[in-house]
Amino acid sequence: MTGRRAATRLVSIDLLRAVAIVLMTLVHFVENLAGSYDVENGPFIGANRYWWMPTGFAAPLFTFLSGVSYRLWADAQASRGRDPEELSKITVRRGLFLILFGFVFNVLVWMPEDVFNWDILTLIGTAMLALNVARRTPPAVTVVACGLLVGLAPVLRAVADYRAFWAEGFFDYDFTVADVVTGFLATGYFPVFPWLALPLAGFLAAPLIYGGGDRTPRAALTAGGLLLASAIGVMLARPLVPARLITHDRLWAMFPPTTAYVLGTIGGGIVLATILHQTLDARADGRGPLLRIAGAMSRHSLTLYVLHHVAHVWPLWIAGFVVSGDPDAFWQVATPASTALAWAVAFLFLVAWLAERLDRPGTPSAESLLRWLCEP
Repeated sequence: MTGRRAATRLVSIDLLRAVAIVLMTLVHFVENLAGSYDVENGPFIGANRYWWMPTGFAAPLFTFLSGVSYRLWADAQASRGRDPEELSKITVRRGLFLILFGFVFNVLVWMPEDVFNWDILTLIGTAMLALNVARRTPPAVTVVACGLLVGLAPVLRAVADYRAFWAEGFFDYDFTVADVVTGFLATGYFPVFPWLALPLAGFLAAPLIYGGGDRTPRAALTAGGLLLASAIGVMLARPLVPARLITHDRLWAMFPPTTAYVLGTIGGGIVLATILHQTLDARADGRGPLLRIAGAMSRHSLTLYVLHHVAHVWPLWIAGFVVSGDPDAFWQVATPASTALAWAVAFLFLVAWLAERLDRPGTPSAESLLRWLCEP
């Protein structure tokens, strides 16, 4: 997600990460401000049922790119002769920082009762620890790990009774060790099974996408195409799957992440990254205003992740408490979807301006804190 600024950045990665930020902002604003607005007269409930919303693409792209970026960073550091143990220490510190940061974020944004909701920050922090292991092991071991993470996820959800944790349409758990561990592994918003497979897949795919030679892009596109084909095959084979292992009525869903969804988003991420790398990164003129802004947003993705939540969730809590004494009073019913979408667009214009200002030396940000604490 973050790291020391390199002398040369890949435009394709910056653009993809900026796209993920834009998609995330649009979905969260509409879902949290208007997801259940005018339920009686409207045909949709929740952003995942607005057919025009890009739901379900930001998180897999974001997590996949975290593995890609880590691989490129680690390989670059190793090529410069940096001590492997020092790389491990930096990586572990980053992972622990993101996990702790994720808990603090949950308390301050989602309130203390959701501290163990296992959101994306704790996932990426956990991924940093796993990526440090992947860096030291043969690729075949990581491939097998990805297969187990994806393949065992439906089984674990069935054993844990996933539907019971999501009876109200969101992850609801008790403050017990069993529920907290189960949420981390299989039933939370971004559990290890299968979400950890995405950064690990990014780590494995990075040499194919960004390696030298004429064959690596073909290999990357082939791998991505096979994963997309596998996603289609899984959907076609749905009638053969035991009913007990099916925890969602749809073939393609994010909560829980169906097998087709995981395979398809990984495959799509590989194909997109490969095509953009071949078309953008080699161009000398590939740094116009739009790509410059995308680079700034990418460099400060952690800060923007926090700010976009604070900008729309805190006003909901405050308004609800002031008006009725219940912070949840305006949850998903504050505005029509069109108004929420307009606010999201306005916020994106604001952060596009802010992101470039955060690049100024000495400007405080979540990224500067991470570097100060985790890198020598």
